[in-house]
Amino acid sequence: MNILTLPNDLNLEATQSIQLFDYCSAQEVARQQIVLHQNTFSFLIEGTKEVVFGDIVASIDPAKFLLMKAGHCLMTEKLSKNENYRSVLLFFTDEAIHHFIQKYEVTQKKRHDYPSMYAFDYDDFIHRFVHSLLDIATLSSEAQQRLLAVKLDEILWYLAEIYGKEMLYALVHTTDDSAQKFTRMIESNVLRKSTLEELAFLCNMSVSTFKRTFKKHYGESPMRWFQHKRLEQAHHLLCVEKKTASEIYMEVGYESLSSFIQAYKIKYGHTPKQQS
Repeated sequence: MNILTLPNDLNLEATQSIQLFDYCSAQEVARQQIVLHQNTFSFLIEGTKEVVFGDIVASIDPAKFLLMKAGHCLMTEKLSKNENYRSVLLFFTDEAIHHFIQKYEVTQKKRHDYPSMYAFDYDDFIHRFVHSLLDIATLSSEAQQRLLAVKLDEILWYLAEIYGKEMLYALVHTTDDSAQKFTRMIESNVLRKSTLEELAFLCNMSVSTFKRTFKKHYGESPMRWFQHKRLEQAHHLLCVEKKTASEIYMEVGYESLSSFIQAYKIKYGHTPKQQS
């Protein structure tokens, strides 16, 4: 699958610090690899969206919208009952958020574990805000730029007032603890059906670099480590929660019941049914 780079691949003006795009589609997308070169608000209007971003997964319908930091993510888009998908995207650079923080002298105690993505609920204010963005999209480029600068301030102030100022610093926070970031991402993906290529992409690494880094941290190959972890989870579900193999094999990342039973028998010396 091709990697989509946003907002570059939307044919927007690359030099602008704040940009707006009304994205509409009649095609579903599954786990599209996306590089966000700018921070992004995604105001979902139709359909559903799932985003895997580092150690966070967000699944939303049109009752919610996302704020995502620039970076690498996997995105799935599903159509509404009307066979449509629509999301209003508001892109803005790190410089724009730094300018906001400095301009309004926003202060807050900094943390070391800011999330890379937030999901917020729509309310009446946000609905009006999105409609105003669509009105702005019909204006000239110059008018859009002037008004979008005001609108970005508006939405940031509103969210900071309602949810706190944490998300402002999350957008500009960088960490030097690459090892902690790597292990958090890996361990949050244990039960997700992520391929080696997808995991490497989320870590912004080539597959070969990802494999070397993984072995450095965990002492074995990704395939072997993930299989052991998933089978350990299966063992817990069978023994403690008294579930059956047919109930759990997909939950622990196997495509078929037969492949799960075979792998379980190799690890534990007996089948899941014999375990119970």
